[in-house]
Amino acid sequence: MARTRPVGTVTRGTTAPNRLRRVDRWLLGTQHRLLWAAPADALAVDLGYGAYPVTTVEWAERLWTVRPDLRVLGLEIDPERVAAAGPYQRAPKLEFRLGGFELPVPKPPVLLRAFNVLRQYDEGAVAEVWTRLCAGLAPEGLLLEGTCSENGRIAVWATLDTRGPRTLSFAARLAALESPAIFAQRLPKALIHRNVPGENVHALLLDWDRAWAACAPHGAFGARQRWIAAARMLTTDWPVLDRESRWRLGELTVDWDALAPRG
Repeated sequence: MARTRPVGTVTRGTTAPNRLRRVDRWLLGTQHRLLWAAPADALAVDLGYGAYPVTTVEWAERLWTVRPDLRVLGLEIDPERVAAAGPYQRAPKLEFRLGGFELPVPKPPVLLRAFNVLRQYDEGAVAEVWTRLCAGLAPEGLLLEGTCSENGRIAVWATLDTRGPRTLSFAARLAALESPAIFAQRLPKALIHRNVPGENVHALLLDWDRAWAACAPHGAFGARQRWIAAARMLTTDWPVLDRESRWRLGELTVDWDALAPRG
C-alpha cells in the first residue's frame, strides 16, 4: 500500500521541559476512571509534540505512574523531528512516528493530546479537525486540545470525546496571575476569535474578571484564596464542573455547552 503524506501543517515546534505540566496534572487528577478502565496495552497519542520530544517523554512518565502498561506514541508531521526523537524511544512503550491528523496509529487511542497545534490554523478548519480526531478515538477515548504560554504558566484546553466537545479548562500559576483576562490570549482556536461582545466565552471572561476584582480583599490571604473566592462566585451563573480541590491548584473547568460559539 502506498504511503500517504501526513495531514496537517508543520508547527513552529516550540517546546520546553514542563511546559504541559498543568494539563498533565489535571488529566491525572480528574481522569482516573478513564485510565483505570482502559484495556491492557491501551494507547495514548501525543500529536504534534514539536521540535524536541521532552513533553511527550514527561507525559509518558506521568501516565505510567497510574498505568505502567500504557503505550505512548508521539506523532509529528516533520520527518526531521521524528528522527531527532529516536534516542528517546523506549519501544514498545514509547515510540515516535511520522503522522498528522490522519492518525497513523496501531489502534484507536484512549487518550489523544494535541497541544499548541491548531493555533496557526484558520478558525474554520477547527471543526473538521476536531471531527476527524474524535472519529479516531477509542469508544471511551478523550481528546485534549488546547494551548499554553511558552513557560506553561497559563493554559486553556478543551476536552472532547466521540460525541464532540465536553468541557473547557483553565489553569494558571496563581502567584503570577494579574487577572483571568489573560486567558483570552490562550483560548483554543475554536474560541479565540469569539472573545467579543455577544459571545458566551466573552461573557464568561468578563464575569470572571469582575469576580476577580470583587474578591481582591481575599488576596490578603494569598492568590489561592482570591482564586477560590472568584471561582465560587462564578458558580452562581456558570456551570462550573469542579470544586475547591481543583481550584486550589489554580484550575477551573466549565461545561462546553455554556461557552459554545453562537451562530
